[in-house]
Amino acid sequence: MELSEVTYPDAVPFEGYGPGFFRIGGQVHEGNVLAVSQSVRGWGGFDDSASVAALAAEIDVVLVGTGAETVHAPAAFRSALEAVGIGVEVMPTPSACRTYNVLLGEGRRVAAAVLAL
Repeated sequence: MELSEVTYPDAVPFEGYGPGFFRIGGQVHEGNVLAVSQSVRGWGGFDDSASVAALAAEIDVVLVGTGAETVHAPAAFRSALEAVGIGVEVMPTPSACRTYNVLLGEGRRVAAAVLAL
């Protein structure tokens, strides 16, 4: 079996996370974050669909990390994103971080909106 290291030439992957923080692209970010390609910023949670919707020209899908457990995204949040053509995939935050990295490695147009653990 041959293993090869995944590189992200035009993106910043999740490198780690813990209680209340994420390490992305070599920097620590406190609280909830919205990550896309080379940009990471704070995210206001499900009440902040506008920040994600503004990425409609850059992404096809957003991976929503809901903390330690999967919870349903509010209908208004999901509807606001689907109205601008963004698919919404909801999963626990650790799964969202890993899936985001895999899709970045494949060159996909993806964002991660994740709630801190």
